[in-house]
Amino acid sequence: MLYHFFEYIDKYYDLPGAGLFQYITFRAAFAIILSLIISLVFGGRIISYLRRLQIGETVRDLGLEGQKAKEGTPTMGGVIIIMAILVPCLLLARLDNIYILLMIFTTVWMGLIGGADDYIKVFLKNKEGLSGKTKIFGQVFLGLVVAVTMLLSHDVVIRMPLDEAKTGGYTIMKEYNIPIPRVNDITRMTNMAYVKTTMTNVPFFKDNNFDYAVLTDFVGDNSGFLLSVVFTLIVIFIVTAISNAANLTDGIDGLAAGTSAIIGVTLGIFAYVSGNTIIADYLNIFYIPNSAELVIFSACFIGACIGFLWHNSFPARVFMGDTGSLTIGGIIAVLALLLRKELLLPILCGIFVAENLSVVMQVSYFKYTKRKYGEGRRIFKMSPLHHHFQKEGMHEAKIVTRFWIIGIILAIVSVITLKIR
Repeated sequence: MLYHFFEYIDKYYDLPGAGLFQYITFRAAFAIILSLIISLVFGGRIISYLRRLQIGETVRDLGLEGQKAKEGTPTMGGVIIIMAILVPCLLLARLDNIYILLMIFTTVWMGLIGGADDYIKVFLKNKEGLSGKTKIFGQVFLGLVVAVTMLLSHDVVIRMPLDEAKTGGYTIMKEYNIPIPRVNDITRMTNMAYVKTTMTNVPFFKDNNFDYAVLTDFVGDNSGFLLSVVFTLIVIFIVTAISNAANLTDGIDGLAAGTSAIIGVTLGIFAYVSGNTIIADYLNIFYIPNSAELVIFSACFIGACIGFLWHNSFPARVFMGDTGSLTIGGIIAVLALLLRKELLLPILCGIFVAENLSVVMQVSYFKYTKRKYGEGRRIFKMSPLHHHFQKEGMHEAKIVTRFWIIGIILAIVSVITLKIR
């Protein structure tokens, strides 16, 4: 809202300083500060309110050190994260931007699903919360909305050379010429096009483009509908997998919030380079028109996670609950998809993936050995993975710190892939 207000002021009244709101970097910095203020100041009041409502966590006895001391700690703290994302985003981002609208929808939708789950657990005293099918339906619906928007919206395009677009048979939304500077300062014009495509960037490969259309080439010329179905299924899988993985990671104080902040910084960098035509050309990645606005959303997300960490670090004063964990997982997945960086998620979200895989491996191996030997056996002392290290006697603060360090290393590797081909 402030962007549009100051745009109007700058245009008609020439007010000094109003033009600052045109700059992504200024609004991003402002967004982080405002998000931090909201999560730090109002977060404390929300925690006090949750205490008065006696919205406390019910802790199952899993034999973990210090576990029962967490009994009664307020949950549903994800409301703090959601508020600290949405308020700065609504104030500072362009609300006519399709990417921002999708991210706002993602935040609200996943927040409602997680909030409903926490409400059932806390107020209705049903430890199961929302049924697994209902959660999956909500995640599938989000994936469907994102996929359909990416496939149909005329505002979701990438830039590529016109000849390449025609050769590849892509739907061309706009043709134009851009100047390409040469070393000897002689400028030539290059024909470019904005196209609708299911292409994405692939890390580590020199030709770092991959088109999901390859998966349906066997059908021939009539593969359009099948491609839409395949692409939609892939988007749904990514959204569901990452949001559930984030939910599993939220098991000890500060782990999910800190890891998500690191991921948010990386996605913010990707948003900046993908939305800058010069940097995108230099790095040989897609220039995605108007995607730079996602830097603002990423800044809100980073500030919200760090601000929440103030309250959630050991010993936690509040837990985010499914209200927060499902939301941050959905946000990360959709951000990566919109920036065409979803194939980097196994690296960037390595902590989430490891936590998720540990559960899958544990359950699968237990069932297999029970069927084969008559009694179930375990790979880990307990899953998700962070509980295994707790069982080993490691303090949860040390586990979280080491997981953060690994997360930073994975984030650096993800950023380096922009140059390693």
